[in-house]
Amino acid sequence: MRVLLLLWLVFATPCFAGLFSDDEAHKKITLQQQQILELQTQNHALEARIMKLEETLKNQGLLDLLTQIETLKAEVSKLRGQIEVQGNNLESLEKRQKDFYVDLDTRLRRLEQPTQALAPDAASAAPGKPADATNAATENRSYETAYNLFKTGNYAGAVAAFQNFLKTYPLSNLAPSAQYWIGNAYFAMRDFKNAIVSQQKLLDAYPDSSKAPDAMLNIASSQQELGNTAAARKTLDELIAKYPVSDAAEKAKKRLSTIK
Repeated sequence: MRVLLLLWLVFATPCFAGLFSDDEAHKKITLQQQQILELQTQNHALEARIMKLEETLKNQGLLDLLTQIETLKAEVSKLRGQIEVQGNNLESLEKRQKDFYVDLDTRLRRLEQPTQALAPDAASAAPGKPADATNAATENRSYETAYNLFKTGNYAGAVAAFQNFLKTYPLSNLAPSAQYWIGNAYFAMRDFKNAIVSQQKLLDAYPDSSKAPDAMLNIASSQQELGNTAAARKTLDELIAKYPVSDAAEKAKKRLSTIK
């Protein structure tokens, strides 16, 4: 009996050992599967977090971009407002300048142009006077046509019209004024070199004209625009010396105080 028991124990031990080994292996496999499952779960969680972070970053990037766009829009709007204000100021300044030119030209023409109208008895007594009056009217219309072009801002047209006026009526009392407005038209077109040349023609041909002081003032302005400050100061000094009681001389004094 003991022998059988011993034999049984001897041969049965490996079977139990094998049984125990299979259980341990199964446990290990199960543990690994659990670990893999946990890792997969963690991986999914990480992937979800990454996706969430990416979305957050994308949204944050768009938010920053939108913020920058809104800031730029505000700056553009501010600049447009400033440009509009400056534009209105410029239009107002140009209007005041044109109004000044109109008033100045009207006053100077009254001084330069003698009375053309004749009394009825004088016209009938002197032969040829009606024709002279007609010529004077045509001359005035030609001048007014050119001057209206200047007033409406058609400076190139004004230059051509005034030049044609000077060719047609070289001895007209309005010739100095025509030459003066040619210079001013060039100045308005920012053609400062031709503005200087045109006004210098007036000074050379009509040094005693009432337009001469303003022509020198325009020359000084053109020289300033060209960056020739020294020449502008010299012109203003000459203007004050030659025409000390003129309105242009007073303006020249004020301008000299601002030129460095």
